Amino acid sequence: MSVFKASILIAEDEESVRTSLAEILRVLGHRVRCAPDGLAALTEIRQEIPEILLSDLNMPGMSGFELLSVVRRRFPAIRVIAMSGAFSGNQIPCGVAADAFYEEGSGVAVLLKAIESLPFANRQSCESPGSIWIQRNRQDTNGAEFVTIACPD
Repeated sequence: MSVFKASILIAEDEESVRTSLAEILRVLGHRVRCAPDGLAALTEIRQEIPEILLSDLNMPGMSGFELLSVVRRRFPAIRVIAMSGAFSGNQIPCGVAADAFYEEGSGVAVLLKAIESLPFANRQSCESPGSIWIQRNRQDTNGAEFVTIACPD
């Protein structure tokens, strides 16, 4: 196994899954933060850009599909692992903007292999510190149709 210890952000709406994954990854030496949905994950990214984002695809509010699309466009340096129990295998589902896929419930060893297989060279970082608009297909809990996220300075 690699000695690389990453900063990881876990976006997962199911608290038991989120806390279990976080604890396992912390024990293995990774720096871990958590978010219960996509909007909270973007807030966390604004505070500190992680090296890896591990995101569930099916979350309320802002889904993982939406989150990964925003992250891929605005934060291309972040390595992304999509996770879901709705898809099987280790292939990235069609249309998912991710570097790797983890089938929930397939075991920690599979997740660790996905983390270690991520490419880390030649990815650009977020360069523009201005705000971005994220058009929403549905409204958030406050009824807003758009969400503003600022890229960190």
